[in-house]
Amino acid sequence: MFDLHRLRLLRELKHRGTLAAVASALSYSPSSVSQQLSQLEQEVGVRLLEPVGRRVKLTPQAEILVAHTEAVLARLEQAEADIAASLHEISGTLRVATFQTATLALIPATLARMRDEHPSLRIEFTVADPEVALSALIARDFDLVFSEEYPGQPEPRFAQLEYAELFHDPIQLAVPPGMDTTSIAELPWIMEPEGYPQRKWATALCRNHGFEPDVRFESTDVLVKLRFVEHGLAAALIPRLIWHDRDVTLPLHDPPGGPQSRRLFTAARAGRGQHPAVRAFRQALRLSATP
Repeated sequence: MFDLHRLRLLRELKHRGTLAAVASALSYSPSSVSQQLSQLEQEVGVRLLEPVGRRVKLTPQAEILVAHTEAVLARLEQAEADIAASLHEISGTLRVATFQTATLALIPATLARMRDEHPSLRIEFTVADPEVALSALIARDFDLVFSEEYPGQPEPRFAQLEYAELFHDPIQLAVPPGMDTTSIAELPWIMEPEGYPQRKWATALCRNHGFEPDVRFESTDVLVKLRFVEHGLAAALIPRLIWHDRDVTLPLHDPPGGPQSRRLFTAARAGRGQHPAVRAFRQALRLSATP
């Protein structure tokens, strides 16, 4: 029988990439992690790690072990969810991550609802980019991620995760006060930095409409984008969700080419999605999103 703790260390190495990252995440020393993995190699009877420069990579046999470990951990998470469901009160800790606009518009009301309805549940919350958050979810740093997907920029689908659709959020064009959409090709723009899915989508949208956006300002902060538009400095594409519980301060239009929207969804590890705390948070989030 293989040691589950050591199998989990091997799985951590698969997802975190280095012995140092595994050690840091689990509050071990790198030498302790290395020693545990060496003992696992002795248990299994085959080599599990191969040196690549100063790092190591998993052998094909190690990949087989990791796949089985994922299945075992999913069953254990399902067992944990079943036990929690048998209790009368939701307790423990729920670790949640989401992106900025959701944090501004929906998360405060969701957290307040959870506090009132489930006072014994501790919720720890982090703002994180979707790609980072989903990878961290697989690595067990979070229990639930609320994420986004822009048109034509699909996020990877991971077999270890289960997904639940929330809603589609319209993305609207905001232009400086007093201007209309006929001059957007001549306006400066504020967008996310190069490489972000939002920037790729927005650039392609403008090009398909016949012009190259003059991106003079870059920010991942939607409130910064709003302030630049309000002061007449740039045009921007703004998710409608930011206006969920506040007055609209700018003229809003359809983007070039017609209505567009991003997909909003939650993700949890397989087996974890039925945990009462995860289900309660998803329900509270849906209620917060209802107009």
